[in-house]
Amino acid sequence: MTTFAEPSASTSTPTPAPTTPAPAPVAGLLGRLRGAVAAHPGRAAVHAVDGSLDFAALDRRTDALARALRASGVRRGDRVGVHLARTVDLPVALLAAWRAGAAYVPLDPAYPAERIAFMAADARLAAVISTDTAPPVPAGVPVLRPDAAADGPADAFVPHPLDSAYVIYTSGSTGRPKGVEVPHGAVAALADALERSGAYRPEPGVVAWNASVSFDASVQQWIRICRGDTLVVIDDERRAEPARLARLLAEHGVTDLDLTPSHWQLLREPLAGARVPRLFMGGEPVPARTWRELADGGIEALNLYGPTECTVDAVTARITGPGPHLGEPLPGVRAHLLDDRLAPVTAVGAVGELYLAGPGLAHGYPGHAGLTAGRFVADPFAPEPGARMYRTGDQARRSADGLLEYVGRVDRQVKLRGFRIELGEVEHALGALDGVTAAAVTVYEPAPGDQRLAGYVTGAAVRPDDLLAALRRTLPAHLVPATVTVLEVLPLTPNGKVDHRALPAPAAAAGSAETSGEPDGAGGVDEQVAEVWRTVLGVPGVRPTDDFLALGGHSLAALRVVHLLRRKLNVELQLRHLLDAADLAEFTAAVRRATAAGPAAARPALTARREAVR
Repeated sequence: MTTFAEPSASTSTPTPAPTTPAPAPVAGLLGRLRGAVAAHPGRAAVHAVDGSLDFAALDRRTDALARALRASGVRRGDRVGVHLARTVDLPVALLAAWRAGAAYVPLDPAYPAERIAFMAADARLAAVISTDTAPPVPAGVPVLRPDAAADGPADAFVPHPLDSAYVIYTSGSTGRPKGVEVPHGAVAALADALERSGAYRPEPGVVAWNASVSFDASVQQWIRICRGDTLVVIDDERRAEPARLARLLAEHGVTDLDLTPSHWQLLREPLAGARVPRLFMGGEPVPARTWRELADGGIEALNLYGPTECTVDAVTARITGPGPHLGEPLPGVRAHLLDDRLAPVTAVGAVGELYLAGPGLAHGYPGHAGLTAGRFVADPFAPEPGARMYRTGDQARRSADGLLEYVGRVDRQVKLRGFRIELGEVEHALGALDGVTAAAVTVYEPAPGDQRLAGYVTGAAVRPDDLLAALRRTLPAHLVPATVTVLEVLPLTPNGKVDHRALPAPAAAAGSAETSGEPDGAGGVDEQVAEVWRTVLGVPGVRPTDDFLALGGHSLAALRVVHLLRRKLNVELQLRHLLDAADLAEFTAAVRRATAAGPAAARPALTARREAVR
């Protein structure tokens, strides 16, 4: 879960980087789960949209599925694909893969079939757990339902710390996603370090599982079931609707919620007046205004930083004090700020590249020995021989207090709304489409804080809307640019490479660039709604038949639309009014109905959970 904080200036005398000794061996998570089952069999283990399980039922179901996996031929060291929606079946499948001796490989059903097929083949799966009868996996791979069961020997598997726990695929700069293989010892060390740091409380909590299982942030959330916490699996529909999500958090008394700062902006208003859970913020920079809001409001929140290759979290900071920072390494983690020659950067405010070492390092990228060797390098600062450190590609500096502050990247990897994106992968996919002779992708910001991907192509007879439609068939939604602009030539640097800084402002999204006229019935509510759409989406014109998402809109942009119209018209407007509308005309009709219903009620302030404030 990579989290960055906006840097602040620092001019004081530097202090050495904080270091911590390597932790003693920690208990494996399967062993801890068995202890939780024995101690509290009747305690709620999982709540999901399709039902609940106590710890005894969770144990029975995972044991039955593990036996079925072994009966299908799964052996220690194999990999099992998990192709499931966000239901009670999901944690059952992950734990069953572990109990069968395998690593799990998440295959998000929302991904295009072509991408799932690539990951399944690349991971060389021994089996797949799915409710689909024919998921897009290689022929001959056994497909088991999550309620499968079989006779077999008693469950006695105890993973070695070096046994693989999962392989999660991330965006790849070469045009293909790459797997990151993480061992059981690293996952156990993560839980132990978060407990030792105080991020996890000793007593069991109620934890919302918010992140997609395809992203490493999910690991920090769902493994808490192994220590006896109750897991609330948030389904996709409620995750996308802030008001419903806020009700779900209250219904189950959620104590801990992991989310991106962008998602917090969606939830902030629905949670106003309610008890806010402890927030674990990750995936993107925490804006200074958000930091101040949480700190001043007494909301207990943590800023978490760490790449997938270092098992989710490596550095953490409590969101208190005057402004954002990354904080200090977790227990057992060694953080080095180095220059190009791997010499320590010690001067206050001096920028270096961040290297991480410790028990959380992944094995590497399966099938990519060269790439693994280039990112996981020898650690010259370690007391033990053969130790490695991971080159994060993140630039940072130290404050006078020794705290890490994020500065930028050394490559073209970006983070948008919590997603780790290699721009090279998107460029490769765009450039491979019919008729495209060259392609480039960059990030633009039509409104403050609203970053989006913009694609640029050359080609004699290509249409942006056709290219975007083709990309949606092969790429996950977060990798599809909001716009594609057709150019005669791409700007080049003197050495012949694409000059990304010289790319023009992106053209309006497909369907709107050709029309700059006003919608029917311009003036009054109609015109104000249209003007807000144009402002937020960064397009010169909109039509009544335009679809918000097709114009490049997303949930954060939708929230801005709703906020602006609430302020302009003083109406009680909900996010669902926009997300459920088929086009501008339907949304405008919803705004008119809200206007007729009367002015909006005053909105309460945020309230911290009393028990969460120290």
